[in-house]
Amino acid sequence: MSDTSAAQNQIKQMLTMQDAMNSRVSETWRENDYEWYRAIWVECAEMLDHHGWKWWKHQEIDIAQVQLELVDIFHFGLSLRLMTGATVESITDTLAVELTQSSGEKDFKIALENLASTAVSNKSFDAIALADCMRLMNMDLDELFRQYVGKNTLNFFRQDHGYKEGSYIKIWNSEEDNEVLAKLVNSLDASASDFQQQLYAALEEKYPT
Repeated sequence: MSDTSAAQNQIKQMLTMQDAMNSRVSETWRENDYEWYRAIWVECAEMLDHHGWKWWKHQEIDIAQVQLELVDIFHFGLSLRLMTGATVESITDTLAVELTQSSGEKDFKIALENLASTAVSNKSFDAIALADCMRLMNMDLDELFRQYVGKNTLNFFRQDHGYKEGSYIKIWNSEEDNEVLAKLVNSLDASASDFQQQLYAALEEKYPT
């Protein structure tokens, strides 16, 4: 499989998973007019704290947390693209190009502001700005895919275990579920055809009852 077709396959899988996740939360999600663009710029602001921007104090970049926030933003970006009414195939082709492009920006903070600016001004998803952010955080499409599938699976797991009702347990034996997820994702083969099913089963085994 060529790099291009492999990328398209990953993006198509993520679009399908995003549609399924949104439908799990609400079957009428496409008609609900959720403000996905607002979720993007709010996440951008939160991410900047993990990256550091205060010139008056010492700050170290929490790369793992920044990457996690980029994955969250990609969830919202995929949702915005699906809301346009374009086909999954068309969105896949467009994203496969945009996510391999670069504006040449070398400052992560500016790249992030470009991403937030498009969300606020145009209520849309700037995939090239996201690609800039990924590049500056040493994150390629394979890593985005691995972490996306992980977070999407955790989101499904949360819904299945009472997240919406408020009965979900977020701390598992003194660790937050995101931390448990990260360890499990690293222990499994992301290229396996049943990666998501393996991961869900592993989460089920770890969940405190």
